[in-house]
Amino acid sequence: MRFLIWGAGAIGGTMGAYLARAGHDVTMVDSVDEHVAAIDRDGLRITRPISEFTVRVPAFTPATVRGEWETVMLATKAHHTESAVRALLPHLSPTGCVISVQNGLNELAIGEVVGAERTVGAFVNFGADYLEPGVVHYGGRGAVVVGEAMGAQQRQVTPRVIAIRDAWRDFDEHAIATPNIWGYLWAKEAYGAMLFATALTNESIADVLAMPRYRGLLVALAREVLAVAAANGVTPEAFDGFDPRSYLPSAAGGAAGASLDALVAHNRRSAKTHSGIWRDLAVRKRPTEVDAQLGIVVTLGADAGIPTPLTARLIELIHEIEHGDRAQSLNTLEALAGTPANTVDE
Repeated sequence: MRFLIWGAGAIGGTMGAYLARAGHDVTMVDSVDEHVAAIDRDGLRITRPISEFTVRVPAFTPATVRGEWETVMLATKAHHTESAVRALLPHLSPTGCVISVQNGLNELAIGEVVGAERTVGAFVNFGADYLEPGVVHYGGRGAVVVGEAMGAQQRQVTPRVIAIRDAWRDFDEHAIATPNIWGYLWAKEAYGAMLFATALTNESIADVLAMPRYRGLLVALAREVLAVAAANGVTPEAFDGFDPRSYLPSAAGGAAGASLDALVAHNRRSAKTHSGIWRDLAVRKRPTEVDAQLGIVVTLGADAGIPTPLTARLIELIHEIEHGDRAQSLNTLEALAGTPANTVDE
């Protein structure tokens, strides 16, 4: 297939490199001049443990790219979605589609710009980090799913989704097509809330998920998000150890703990020990995706009459870290645990 990948960082860079190495026609766009220059000069390098290779791909900035594409993979941070889609729109063919390979519910914003019929959803849960210009670390495998997100084709496994799935199997042989992409996206929202909680500290993802002290808090966070999903008619899907049903009030005793154990095991297998959220705060010193990823849950929850006090408090704490008013530490996680809504005993 012929892909334009808009955002050549952790997600877009990893998937694009594998697709190009397999023979697909890949062009990359990134807003970081130094990254584009390094790819042009030396190629894009993917580092171990999964694989180690360098691939030559054409790379451009948004101002220098030319041409039209049928298939555009959007891999920017969630809070850059609308501006990125408006920038790529001149390069999307009239019959083409934009696939969100991001974290969050960004298909909603994409559809507002390009239209429902040209919006395809995707869910990715592999571990990767942008290390330096021209270098991306692929640290751990995870679920890769594609499906129709909007319009008349929603809940259908269409020929274009099958074609994308087949191409993406050159990146991960276990990639799947689904008629329920929103089920995966909302499940990742619930898991993502837990990842934001781990980023309040400097501990690894696995270490925080394993701490008995915070398991009730993590369950309560996931439960808030899943309640909003249910109010929006979504049936969440399980992936990589995260079983949404285990976090519901009706779940059998110990079910959430078993799911958390599975998530700990999944994250222990990855060389990516900390989330991209943690990396934004601790390493890159830049704003996170918290408003785009979790703010929408609070908004949709309010619209549906579902309270989300833990999620709202988590957003506040992330912003306090961003502004330098709090440190990443277990004390900050304790501040979240002290929220009155944290009443789940797991």
